[in-house]
Amino acid sequence: MSKQATETMSFKSDELRRSNIKEILKTVKEALEERGYNSVNQLSGYLISNDPAYISSYHNARSIIQSVERYEIIEELVRSYLDEKE
Repeated sequence: MSKQATETMSFKSDELRRSNIKEILKTVKEALEERGYNSVNQLSGYLISNDPAYISSYHNARSIIQSVERYEIIEELVRSYLDEKE
């Protein structure tokens, strides 16, 4: 057996979750901008109020953003901002 076949693989769920959140934000941003909305304002309104009406249903963006908890999006945004500042 090869060394790779006998080693235990480590599943990095945190990295997968972070990547998923980034992809969701990108998708929703693009949908909002295609409809002529300011994506920063609309996403901020949603994150502050938890009101999905801030997110257009265009390209299923509203359902997509609701597939992840709001606090997880906020955590990822704060983490990304702080990592960028280091």
